[in-house]
Amino acid sequence: MNYGKVLFWSITVALGGFLFGFDTAVISGGEQAIQKLWGLSDAMIGQMVAMALYGTIIGALLGGIPADRWGRKTTLFWIAVLYLISAVGSALAPDIYSLMIFRFVGGLGVGASSVAAPMYISEIAPRERRGQLTAMFQFNIVLGILMAYLSNWLIGGGGNGNWRWMLGVEAFPALAFVFMILFVPRSPRWLIVKRGLVDEARKVLEAINPDTVEEHLAAIHAANKQTSTATSFRSFLSGRFNLPILLAFLFALFNQVSGINAVIYYAPRIFSETGMGESVALLSSVGIGVVNLVFTMVGLALIDRMGRRFLMYIGSFGYIISLATVSIAFFTGAAANSLLVPILLFVFIAAHAIGQGAVIWVFISEIFPNEVRSFGNSLGSGTHWVFAAIIAGNFPFFAGKFGGGPIFAFFALMMVFQLLFVWKMMPETKGVSLEDLEKQLIGE
Repeated sequence: MNYGKVLFWSITVALGGFLFGFDTAVISGGEQAIQKLWGLSDAMIGQMVAMALYGTIIGALLGGIPADRWGRKTTLFWIAVLYLISAVGSALAPDIYSLMIFRFVGGLGVGASSVAAPMYISEIAPRERRGQLTAMFQFNIVLGILMAYLSNWLIGGGGNGNWRWMLGVEAFPALAFVFMILFVPRSPRWLIVKRGLVDEARKVLEAINPDTVEEHLAAIHAANKQTSTATSFRSFLSGRFNLPILLAFLFALFNQVSGINAVIYYAPRIFSETGMGESVALLSSVGIGVVNLVFTMVGLALIDRMGRRFLMYIGSFGYIISLATVSIAFFTGAAANSLLVPILLFVFIAAHAIGQGAVIWVFISEIFPNEVRSFGNSLGSGTHWVFAAIIAGNFPFFAGKFGGGPIFAFFALMMVFQLLFVWKMMPETKGVSLEDLEKQLIGE
């Protein structure tokens, strides 16, 4: 197997994840300065932050359409262009409304990349490395988050127009992504299932592993229903795929009701409520990025060895313990002027990185058959971003009205339900080919 080529393609495509993470986290450094600059209410600043998430919902829900019609690679190229437009436009925005529009454009890229990138990687990766390679997308997300936090800290506080530099820096990796995506091949499964281009698919499969070309071609042909996009969508809603649809919906729902995006978007705000100054709060946010990266690497190392369910058990218990303790700290006043909440949030981030963070994009991209994978990925990603928008858009308002105690108690309770989901419903997908998973989950 030519693992070097597959790794290069996976890393290149996963740059969409880097920009996803950077775009998600970078606003945290400037949102308070933006609020002061234009005299925005807590509700309005929440909507400014959430505007990217509204774009993300649309990008996720519709991202499967171009990925099906024009291919994963072409879709990823235009995603890179959206990131570039968003970065430059946000940095130069003359008012809050134009800033919100460019944030929305970036959100379209984030949402579509969360569909197309994991889908592409899962379709080129050998089954014994699929979890690790697809999780490269998540690794790049957390690397992007870390780089955003680090960039924000190096630029300094969001005042004096520094927030414009914070948002504009994203243009450099976006431009790199535009050019690098040109050097990856089209997905062999898409070429066969959606275009019938067997010869081109054969060349890609030979570049991956010449010893298994015929085996993979036979498996793809056997699973190929030879349906059009419209027919595939009708089939997706026919009831045949109810189990993977339910699994994807619940998995994405639990990812967001953990509170992860509230912490990522508003880390400096949360830390400042514990008595930290602006600079120390920004530096503590860098700590979140470091912990996220380290434990994502641990998750990548374990996902194909120990399995997806094992990581989810670790993450669920870590979530429950850390979130419940943060809630108690806010209720009792122990959060004020102490390092307790930052330390507990580091534990929370570690639990997320090794569990949901490492598994979500892998799991959702695995459980749907070739013919409807784009729709399944759109459903899972869209669900993820709908709840991300609801939570991130309303967090400042509820935090200001009720404080951290009730909010983090709610997140902890939701993670108890996630634990029950992993125990009772979640299948193990480790080491199973995509075509064999179809047989297991669809029963055909």
